Amino acid sequence: MDGLRLVAALMVCLYHYVGRGGTVSASWHGSPDHIFPTLSRAAVYGNFGVQFFFVISGFVICMSSWGRTLGDFFRSRVARLYPAYWVALVLVTVASLLLPVVVHAVRLDEFLVNLTMLQQPMGATRILGVCWTLWVEVRFYVLFALLVVLRGVTYRRVVLFACVWTAAAVLCHSSGNNLLNQVIMPEYAPFFIGGLALYLIHRFGSDLLAWGIVAMSWLLAQSEATGNLWGPHPHRNPYVVVLIVTLAFAAVAVVALGWMQWASWRWLVTAGALTYPFYLVHEHLGWFAIRVLHRGLGLPPWATLVTTVLGMLVLAWLIHRFVEKPFGPRLKRALKERKLGISSPGVEL
Repeated sequence: MDGLRLVAALMVCLYHYVGRGGTVSASWHGSPDHIFPTLSRAAVYGNFGVQFFFVISGFVICMSSWGRTLGDFFRSRVARLYPAYWVALVLVTVASLLLPVVVHAVRLDEFLVNLTMLQQPMGATRILGVCWTLWVEVRFYVLFALLVVLRGVTYRRVVLFACVWTAAAVLCHSSGNNLLNQVIMPEYAPFFIGGLALYLIHRFGSDLLAWGIVAMSWLLAQSEATGNLWGPHPHRNPYVVVLIVTLAFAAVAVVALGWMQWASWRWLVTAGALTYPFYLVHEHLGWFAIRVLHRGLGLPPWATLVTTVLGMLVLAWLIHRFVEKPFGPRLKRALKERKLGISSPGVEL
């Protein structure tokens, strides 16, 4: 699963570097379509790495929340998400002040509200372009925590949650209620639900009900991916999109069935640990690196691309080693030391 997370992150990275125009074209001083004529045709599909992430997230969150209280779940999510996120905010903000031609110079009010990770529902400017996916993840965590983790994670409760969420997501399309859509997330729900069901298969073995949920989630997910979620794109083939969604579900299914237990290489654990900080820093800081290396120093395009990706991986390792590893556990312990006095053991914080 760690390896799959890195694959998904690299897909998104290539999309941001060579699969789109705008700021990317300005950083390359030319259209990526012309600079990387072959790679760019594949990179335009890299944004579907986000949906791949969501399938993986459904699997991992179900696994990591099993046997935990709501307080345990809350602390683990806060300690996992915020330390690296705050560092990424600082790095991008500093870079924006040094080279505002790539990203506009971040104002103080924008920086402060972004510290909450709630800037998107507030309608504030996002400093990290990729943080919209964190808002999707946070909403998934809240739904799963309140409807499943609160009472204790069991097979029956996960199945009930998956079925009710699926029905609600389908009904949302005809509701026209924006608040309901924000809560239910019909465009993303099938990916998370598919991951949840695949973890049940991993933990309890194959059964028709769990595979039925996976199949239903895949059918809805491919529809969202090809139509409602991303819309038509002149360089994307809908058949390729369906294939990518299918491969995402299939890859997690292979792990769920235990067919990849032989691949227990230690470097995969490191790869998985680097994925989150890499995902946070790669977009804007990568554009800065491309502009400096290619336009400033005259490095050839392919050398610039490889150097930038490797540089972002090294930066991700530094964040993991000197921020996540020391401060994540400390933050978790600090949150546990002071309880909020809620008497019910199921919701103890």
